[in-house]
Amino acid sequence: MYVAAVTLLIIVCIGLITLVLLQSGKSAGLSGSISGGAEQLFGKQKARGIDAVLHRITVVLAVLFFVFTIAVAYFI
Repeated sequence: MYVAAVTLLIIVCIGLITLVLLQSGKSAGLSGSISGGAEQLFGKQKARGIDAVLHRITVVLAVLFFVFTIAVAYFI
């Protein structure tokens, strides 16, 4: 059971890293950091299309990462 949990944890880690790198950035350098506060204050449209799909998959993989990490710690 321990080997299966570690193997799944490694697969989830690689998938999570890949998905985070595939997502587009929320801001672009210094100009993005200045306008980022205004976007949070006045609201911004939610991500559409592939960005929304990548975001949902990232959330699922993050939850799986925590579950498998706790499982590996439990089996030690």
